Amino acid sequence: MTPTALERRPIRPLSARTVERIAAGEVVERPASVVKELVENAIDAGATVVTVRLEGGGSTALEVADNGIGIPPEELELAVARHATSKLAPDGPIDAIGSLGFRGEALAAIASVSRFQLLSRPTEREVAEGISVVGGHIGDRFRAPRAVGTTVEVGELFFRTPARRKFLKSPAAEQLEVVRTVERLYVAHPSVSYRVEAEGREVAALPAAVRIEDAAARVLGPRLLREGFVVGGVVPGGTVSGVLGRPATGAPTSAGLYLVVNGRSIASRALAQAVRAAYADHLPRGRFPVGVLHLELDPSRVDVNVHPAKREVRFAKERELLDAVRLEVRRALLAAPQLADLAPEQEPASAPVRDVGPSYDSDERLRAARPSLSVQSRLDDGGAAPPTVPSTPGAAHPSLVLLGCLQAIYWVAESDDGLVLIDQHAASERVVYETLLRDGRLARQALVTPAALALTSAQAETLRGHEDEVRASGFEGEPFGPSTFRVRTVPAYRGRRSRPEALIELLDELASGGRPVAAGGLRERTAASIACHAAIRAGDPVEPEEFRRVLRALYDLPDTSYSCPHGRPIFVRFPRSRLDRWFLRAGT
Repeated sequence: MTPTALERRPIRPLSARTVERIAAGEVVERPASVVKELVENAIDAGATVVTVRLEGGGSTALEVADNGIGIPPEELELAVARHATSKLAPDGPIDAIGSLGFRGEALAAIASVSRFQLLSRPTEREVAEGISVVGGHIGDRFRAPRAVGTTVEVGELFFRTPARRKFLKSPAAEQLEVVRTVERLYVAHPSVSYRVEAEGREVAALPAAVRIEDAAARVLGPRLLREGFVVGGVVPGGTVSGVLGRPATGAPTSAGLYLVVNGRSIASRALAQAVRAAYADHLPRGRFPVGVLHLELDPSRVDVNVHPAKREVRFAKERELLDAVRLEVRRALLAAPQLADLAPEQEPASAPVRDVGPSYDSDERLRAARPSLSVQSRLDDGGAAPPTVPSTPGAAHPSLVLLGCLQAIYWVAESDDGLVLIDQHAASERVVYETLLRDGRLARQALVTPAALALTSAQAETLRGHEDEVRASGFEGEPFGPSTFRVRTVPAYRGRRSRPEALIELLDELASGGRPVAAGGLRERTAASIACHAAIRAGDPVEPEEFRRVLRALYDLPDTSYSCPHGRPIFVRFPRSRLDRWFLRAGT
């Protein structure tokens, strides 16, 4: 549109109704954001027990009840008014916030887009009084019996804005996000007990914990207690503490790292990168640390007044702080015992493979019990012809002569123009992955002794929401108590079975979306997770003939990728020209 055709419109103030809707949109995005605001209010009110109840994932109805100090009856209308709060003085400073809430917007924003009820009883009252609000309009007051504390009911979220309801995900997905939101609040305030119910069923029970390690294990799994290390130290303006997992516990996404600043669960890419930088040379590319890290800083050094959602913060002298955090995490990591010093876990015995789909030649098993071929033994083989892996005619595959295997991890081969190292696990993993995508169904192996896995609340909810996908992946079993799943079958490929614990990793992949794999769909992510555990592993002795079979299968793929499904390289080539430069033979 040209300047002459542009119609000039006068500047006008927005109506109060429009301002309310904009403010509500900043604070209230989905049921999980409602729960976050209400639970934070409960924590600010001194609650030690918080209960969340959901219907329809929270979009139909949700309720948050606490045992905090309550709200006096004469302040109920103010509680749902914009910019009215008990956490700041009317003209008080906003550069040293010590509470989780301070804007005075949350209840007003929630009440403006829902059918809202607030019922509260302060310690000095014998009966609770409440107020109802429909779409921002205050309705009747009422009384009801309840113990000291507050209950907030939110019904028909976005009932007057159907377009916004369309952006909500399925009830199961919204329910899972609520559980994860409560888990973030739990690791930030582990001294509070949390309970989440959905359709009358308990989906999360997080008891109060004294140690942050115990709370972190509830959210991230018991492995963190076994393979984690404690962080504690002084940083500029405060302290850092928490528990982080050793490099072996690294996750495919950054979702397993929980960051807390002054009791506020936050998202900070800079802080997360500082933590990951502490794992330099210890964590493979594409893997991220897991754990919980608390920063307690002078409030004047933290600006939480960045966004209404209060998930983002700014730090004074950020570079100095991040460097100190990195050094403290690094120091604790290097001081932690190595995993080799820890006793390995026993895996359950297994029954023979039973085929549940097209045959994967399960009778052709890897001869892993035989000794692997060492480099030295191949070189001293009395002049016998070395095993070769010819390339496919017309294809861009190197024709390799296998020379031997290094430490049962890397195969050493000679190519036409130099030296090639092949990662046996990555190569096997790619073949298994492509086979699973092509054939679509798995062989399953029954465990003689079912394996009981302790699931976090989020993992249990993910399992309920993805039962068909999990079953199709080869895992079968049944719930065994509120937070335990008993695995009876695991996926298998050519006689090699997945570990039962791979189910937990699969659930984490499904919950977080995982790294992009192939087309990025659920089927690809599932196949990648199973292939990782059904393939030949690093350290498994493999005979040359078996490894040649893997390479031929890799070459036979129509669109061969030289990386495993998670992005790790299969081949590393050393051209003759590079070798000559290394040995100062550039002129030959």
